[in-house]
Amino acid sequence: MRKTALFTAATVVGLVASQAAFASDDVLPSSDSTFRAWGEESGWNILVDEGRNSCLIERMYENGGVIQMGLTKDHEFGYFGVFTKNAEVKNKEDIVLSLGDNLYSAKARGKTKNLADGYVGGYLLTNNPNFVEDVMRQREMLVFPKETYAWLVSLDGTMKAIEAARKCNMEVGG
Repeated sequence: MRKTALFTAATVVGLVASQAAFASDDVLPSSDSTFRAWGEESGWNILVDEGRNSCLIERMYENGGVIQMGLTKDHEFGYFGVFTKNAEVKNKEDIVLSLGDNLYSAKARGKTKNLADGYVGGYLLTNNPNFVEDVMRQREMLVFPKETYAWLVSLDGTMKAIEAARKCNMEVGG
């Protein structure tokens, strides 16, 4: 019922501005990337990706799930990644994300290689500032993949964590 109400209550907004960004498979940091801890904010780790000269935020949940948010190698797009050892996201799977009163549609990019410790998952690319603002201001996000069940993602602390990552990026020159 909640899923239907959300679809009828809001307009779906495009999340990814350019399909050209999907041409590169170099969106996420790989398992051989070098990271250094920069700090912690509101339950999120802020890391410096030495190879990209940029910062990302990461949260690990008790159920083994991981969320990462950072910048693509060219710093033109942000990515939002959800990873686990227990599920799989299909490549180019249509999904809808509900953030407050806004819905965002996207094609998730499945990623099963180059992730550490057996993690699999998917990511979304965006250069939509409204999406970033919604992630910062909302406490949770409801994810609706096309072929599997919906799930909630806690966004507690993202505002302060993203602000800290922006400060980190200014320091490292990203």
